[in-house]
Amino acid sequence: MEWSIQQIAKIAGTTSRTLRHYDDIGLLPPSSVASNGYRHYDAAALVRLQRILLLRELGLGLPQIADVLDREEREETALEGHLAWLHEEQSRLARQIASVESTITALRGGERLMAENMFDGFDHTQYREEVEERWGKDAYATGDAWWRGMSADDKAAWNQRTAQLSSDWTAAAERGIDPAGAEAQVLAKQHVEWLTGVPGTPAAAPGGDVKGYVIGLGEMYVADPRFGKNYGGQSGAEFVRDALRVYAEANL
Repeated sequence: MEWSIQQIAKIAGTTSRTLRHYDDIGLLPPSSVASNGYRHYDAAALVRLQRILLLRELGLGLPQIADVLDREEREETALEGHLAWLHEEQSRLARQIASVESTITALRGGERLMAENMFDGFDHTQYREEVEERWGKDAYATGDAWWRGMSADDKAAWNQRTAQLSSDWTAAAERGIDPAGAEAQVLAKQHVEWLTGVPGTPAAAPGGDVKGYVIGLGEMYVADPRFGKNYGGQSGAEFVRDALRVYAEANL
């Protein structure tokens, strides 16, 4: 059995353009091409696409994904590794949900917040290797010390600020406002202030290239699906990127 490129795009929650790009770079060739040029995909191609999307969730770029797929011969073994990671994520999200539900219950009932229960599942150290690779060990150590030195109330306030900023960006993108307009530029200013408030990042370092850092992060929001989720998906990430670039070019 084979599926058309449109069917696969709809089923997988992606786009025909993305699938054509995967074909162009040799990452996911179609199993057959009809006389009219339409691509079709069989079950093996679907398994490969599932693995590609899972690896994207892990934050790997397309060249890295191609390397992983070329090195691993048995699909079942590779998928077992992906499944183990998904179970870990499921557990972490379940703990986060329980933490937030507990906080809501306490707030509604006027009960005392139990700080030790509020951050279960919020493991910022999971990105240690990535941060150190991008910006150096000192950047991670400085940021980690800053986070650990915060009180439970300060951490809660920071998480709330982060969530609110993400929500405001998503709402603005969904309304289709101009990324160069006044409303979007207010959000961009708040975003830059949020970034510069984290010690250890290039944006917070004295004499650092804040403009380059902000513009680069905007591009990363689009390239890395983990960030796109914070802003309502790909189109939201593109909106944030465009707004940040306009702000950086004009003010940094």
